[in-house]
Amino acid sequence: MERLTAIAVCVLAVGFLSWAIFPPATAAQSPGAGAWTPWGDPDLQGVWVSIAAIGVPFERPEELGLRAVLTDEELAARNAAAAARVRPKLVPPAGWTRRRPSPPLASLIIDPPNGRLPPMTDDGARRAEVWRTKAAGDYAHAGPEDLRPYDRCISRGVLGSQFPNIYASAFQILQTPGQVVIHHEMVHETRVIPLDGRPHIAAGIRQWMGDSRGGWEGDTLVVETTNSNGRTGSYARNGNGNPTSEALRLVERFRLGDGGTLEYEVRIEDPLTWTRPWTVAFPLERDEDYDLYEYACHEANYAVPNILSGVRAAERRAGP
Repeated sequence: MERLTAIAVCVLAVGFLSWAIFPPATAAQSPGAGAWTPWGDPDLQGVWVSIAAIGVPFERPEELGLRAVLTDEELAARNAAAAARVRPKLVPPAGWTRRRPSPPLASLIIDPPNGRLPPMTDDGARRAEVWRTKAAGDYAHAGPEDLRPYDRCISRGVLGSQFPNIYASAFQILQTPGQVVIHHEMVHETRVIPLDGRPHIAAGIRQWMGDSRGGWEGDTLVVETTNSNGRTGSYARNGNGNPTSEALRLVERFRLGDGGTLEYEVRIEDPLTWTRPWTVAFPLERDEDYDLYEYACHEANYAVPNILSGVRAAERRAGP
């Protein structure tokens, strides 16, 4: 596969979280010399990875209650447990996957304060059950539409693209005057985000990655995304968690932090799926040595034809 050339990718800045997760902004943490674009915006450009956050559970263990940060002992125990789960004979070659020490976050969810997903609505729970049923290995898929969009190499949605993943987890940010571009390595999706205050596209137009509009609040890039098509997932690897609806509204924040980090926060509002909004936050790391490669999933995707042909073969064996 050829290395991707200068492709875009965008940015968004982080808001105010707790001291333990993201320190509050200070003069020393604001972009310094060389951290501004020639036109005066904070320079968020580069390749960013979420590898360190892979070891952080999405939901907080109930026994931690309202504690958002682990003690040193708890963090060491979590890292040791993760290392113990690795089976040496099954470890892929170096470079296929990357792992780094995880931050002491108790969960990726920071709101609700208990770090757990809010209850689903009745309709959200119904759609989630259909989603899980069709994802089961013994489900008789009638056609490709029964498979999740990630399985079909179509899209992971914004949430699935931004949340931590064990491989191909990078995205590249490119900035121009009036626009920020975010290009994700996996499923090769790119968001071009205008910063000029233009309105969202018409409500009747629905897209896999929604419609994003951005702006600066001080040194934080804030991006609002609406117009989702309601066919992508939410949490879990690659957006394979419970499905969202067309009412989904995302507010992302990207802000440069200390030590080459980008603080990321996203507020998820979907009143047709959850009974209240919820928020995820975690740090991203700049990786100047990371090479983004072509993700040619669709061109080489034999999984869907094989799944469907296997179901048809099972039906023929079962007879009329």
